[in-house]
Amino acid sequence: MDHCQIRANCFVPGNETAANEVAMTYRLYYAAESAAMGVRVVLEELGVPYELITTSISMDAPRAPEVLALNPNGWIPILICEEGAIYECGAITTFLCDRHPRSGLIPAINEVGRGLSLQWLFFFSSSLQNAYQMSYYPWRFCDSRQDEASVQRRSIKRLTELWQIVDDAIGENEWLLGERFTAVDIYLFMLTTWLSDLHGHPAIESFPNVSRVASAVMQRPSVHAVYRDYIDSI
Repeated sequence: MDHCQIRANCFVPGNETAANEVAMTYRLYYAAESAAMGVRVVLEELGVPYELITTSISMDAPRAPEVLALNPNGWIPILICEEGAIYECGAITTFLCDRHPRSGLIPAINEVGRGLSLQWLFFFSSSLQNAYQMSYYPWRFCDSRQDEASVQRRSIKRLTELWQIVDDAIGENEWLLGERFTAVDIYLFMLTTWLSDLHGHPAIESFPNVSRVASAVMQRPSVHAVYRDYIDSI
């Protein structure tokens, strides 16, 4: 595994460490085109130092023992902090934003919008990511390979249904939660990058509000730092 030390340098108002915030270098198990990219954007937005541990997610090779020891599922992202390892993208996102509240990347516990932010983070991690897994890893959802095509077809319908729910929820809002940019919008953007013509997925243009928010997120320096290759390819 390759290690890379990075000091996030995105400007965050009041970025100096507050008394109730933790100053440390996080370690992130990372691979391109994985959910770890979204967590890396969050780290960039927070402006905290972090170290990337580049990890293979190839389906043609077994997961590294080190990764399996930290997450028995073998998935990344995995975030390492002083209390140990945390996995699941939505959980890591919430953990980091709560740990660095001055960023304003997630509404505080007693703040308006907190419930909705958690709702969408759970929706993205459970419903939308599951639909993508049906598309990219259909054998996990059926007993025989002859049923994989059926699973993939259903995944396309499911992605269309779920993205339409998000599009309707945005409506005329500037961001998913309203007029405030949050980590939820980062997660939304990350998931739009997984839409694939090769897999027959719906085009992002089918969801104009989602497309508008994703385009706005893509303008942020944090996203350019992480998704430069993706942005250059579109």
